[in-house]
Amino acid sequence: MRIALLVASITILSAGLAAQPASSLSATVREFVLVDAPVVALTHVQVVDGTGAPAASDQTIVLRAGRIAAVGPSDTVAVPGGAEVLDLTGHTVIPGFIGLHDHTFYMTRGRRVQLNFSAPRLYLASGVTTIRTTGAFSPYSELNLKSSIATGELVGPRMYITGPYITGAGASTQMKAVSSPEDARRVVAYWAEEGVDWFKAYTRIGHDELAAAIDEAHQRGVKVTGHLCSVSFTEAVGLGIDNIEHGFFTNSDYVEGKEPGVCPPAVHQSLLDVDLEGAEVRTTIREMVDANVAMTSTLAVYELSVPNRPPLEDRVLDMMAPAAREEYLQTRNEIASRDESPMATLFPKAQAFEKAFFDAGGLLAAGVDPTGMGGALPGYGDQRNYELLLEAGFTPEQVIQIMTLNGARVLGEDHRFGSIEAGKLADLVVINGDPVQRESEIRNVTLVFKEGVGYDSPKLIESVKGLVGLR
Repeated sequence: MRIALLVASITILSAGLAAQPASSLSATVREFVLVDAPVVALTHVQVVDGTGAPAASDQTIVLRAGRIAAVGPSDTVAVPGGAEVLDLTGHTVIPGFIGLHDHTFYMTRGRRVQLNFSAPRLYLASGVTTIRTTGAFSPYSELNLKSSIATGELVGPRMYITGPYITGAGASTQMKAVSSPEDARRVVAYWAEEGVDWFKAYTRIGHDELAAAIDEAHQRGVKVTGHLCSVSFTEAVGLGIDNIEHGFFTNSDYVEGKEPGVCPPAVHQSLLDVDLEGAEVRTTIREMVDANVAMTSTLAVYELSVPNRPPLEDRVLDMMAPAAREEYLQTRNEIASRDESPMATLFPKAQAFEKAFFDAGGLLAAGVDPTGMGGALPGYGDQRNYELLLEAGFTPEQVIQIMTLNGARVLGEDHRFGSIEAGKLADLVVINGDPVQRESEIRNVTLVFKEGVGYDSPKLIESVKGLVGLR
């Protein structure tokens, strides 16, 4: 018992020491701070704690020195003297979202822009307190941005940086094409020394090159995820990959006659006829679960390829720079005008695959991936993922777990953040309303706590209106 208490005390102490004090924030950041008291009590609030437990009504959460000091029914949790008390009757509090495919660049079919100004603000304003960039075109830019946020110079989420895309011949000139296992090791060794946290393999990487990249990364204490094709899911699992992106959409396990190490030209077409109840799918899921390989859902970006989805929102269009908005709407109209769309069939199958993976015990996390045709914005797309996972058949509590604690588990940080539990960092999202009962109210973020400092969500949003796709 004494050992258990000691371990618990060390955990709480380390979480407290990791918190970023409000006094360390620059004037630029403090412009968006609404709450910076050392002790804060959020009273009479509904809590969805991120563990998968049912939503709990009339709760009080006490924050002290950047961490959660207590959480429980309001009639049993004592509010400390001198605390700043926020009566949040009619509100819901959830853990900060952890976006596991949340780039700081943005794309339409006509542009690619590094959004070091608008993306961090929009992520945080939307309730995303931690991101993993999951592929970088400008790794140094992201490493510097991470440092500036960590020191309090700039406002934004906690960042985990992924190195440059590692792929094979014929890919984008802004990715690193490796031609041998030795080449893959060299790239991983260099960027691991530079401070990246993850690596991302891309669609054309060779089997031996991926094996070498994973081995080198693991020797250096970093992990590897992949947007796969040339290497199938089960092949990557056998090589020791840690995480696989996008789920069903990118799996070449089911392509008849697939050549080893070659990305087939029509993966999506092959998936249309796959039986989700069949032995092949069950094998993929079983092997991933048995090997503890996580999967990242990115439904928000793939939904854009389904005709007339998602519903157009003024708030999304208002965030875009005029030229980016025009490009997005043009592409959306082109997709809507097509006679047939395989994505209309493939999208619900991908949702069902994610549900089957989760139900089998798989570690499912989520992220927005603000690329493609440009309609899935930083933060806003993460909120859309909430609705799309509900559409897939998950309960609200399960979706919150996927988007919070599960993301922390993939990062290996669930002892520090990801759920509303005493001792963890106070990363919290205050929502005006009840997204458990009314899913669209997930958008009603009013206040976002990161390490106990409360940020003004509407003010952050206003500061980047019309800038997504520009800066």
